[in-house]
Amino acid sequence: MSKLKVGIIGTGNISSAYLNNGSQFESMEIVACADLDVARAEAKAEEFGIRGCSVEAMLADPDIKLIINLTIPQAHASVCLQALEAGKHVYVEKPFAVTREEAQEVLALAEKKGLLVGSAPDTFLGGGIQTSIKLIEDGWIGTPIGATAFMMSGGHETWHPSPEFYYQKGGGPMFDMGPYYITALVAMLGPISRVTGSARKSFAQRTITSQPKYGQQVEVEVPTHVAGILDFAAGPIGTLLTSFDVKGGSVLPRIEVYGSAGTLQVPDPNTFDGPVRLCRAGSREWVDIPLAYGFTENCRGIGAADMAQAILTGRKQRASGELAYHVLEAMHGFHDASEQGVHYAMKSTCEKPALLPLKAGLEPFRIG
Repeated sequence: MSKLKVGIIGTGNISSAYLNNGSQFESMEIVACADLDVARAEAKAEEFGIRGCSVEAMLADPDIKLIINLTIPQAHASVCLQALEAGKHVYVEKPFAVTREEAQEVLALAEKKGLLVGSAPDTFLGGGIQTSIKLIEDGWIGTPIGATAFMMSGGHETWHPSPEFYYQKGGGPMFDMGPYYITALVAMLGPISRVTGSARKSFAQRTITSQPKYGQQVEVEVPTHVAGILDFAAGPIGTLLTSFDVKGGSVLPRIEVYGSAGTLQVPDPNTFDGPVRLCRAGSREWVDIPLAYGFTENCRGIGAADMAQAILTGRKQRASGELAYHVLEAMHGFHDASEQGVHYAMKSTCEKPALLPLKAGLEPFRIG
């Protein structure tokens, strides 16, 4: 299979993971990176032995067919639209966009242009969650009844060098970490029919205690503690709690799925590996399940590589724009429901992504 030539726009912290992994996938080759700060793009390019350039030069390059958009959330939609207008397929980091309207504009332009659009997170393609999906689909917990998911944190101001955007529009625990959890739940249980929830902004300001901005105050614009309920179209009911306000730590599990014949403990959806643990009905013993799939290391970029293979072969992509939009709508739905005191009925739906082939992910990174 020939490799699709790929360019990255945005050379912040996450770009190194994509650049480290990009050359290992059989379906794509990352050949260039770009940034508004061209000097920063050139420095990153030199580190990884590729070409650094301006955004304009990248979008004008006819050899680059797919753009990986790693800009800040507020720029996600605008950069996606630029790439699509330039005739490029585009894969964007989470969240898909800040608003539903922006995301709809991206999907509409992609359809008009006959191009694919996809989005992180792609951790649901890791061996841990793929094994969990396989167990559910093969009936090991019977009929799924419900799920719980918890992301409990004290916030990013204690460790991130520039934590401000986590508290601005498009940030907060739901929009920062919610995509991992909701995407994993949809991949396991299918699309969501309605959501409700309560959300609050616990502190009006946050004080940065990390370097280099130690002591600076951050104005909080978004809810920082969000409790939500998800009704899945197939019947299960999920509970999701995300918070940046837990100052004393938490021992809650990441995700559990409850079925008529057992309970499944699902690994942290911000990682690719296990553990996956199963407790069958009538037993109190938890059993560690061996992972049946590859991609158990930090494989960020697998979603883009899967998309590149979809472009080359014509099959459906897994980390699709439709899936990402469905997740984005649910996240907004929690906030809407809290503000209005109602259930929010989902207007979008999506297909469950296809499972990867068993034990995919051995060298080279073959997806299938």
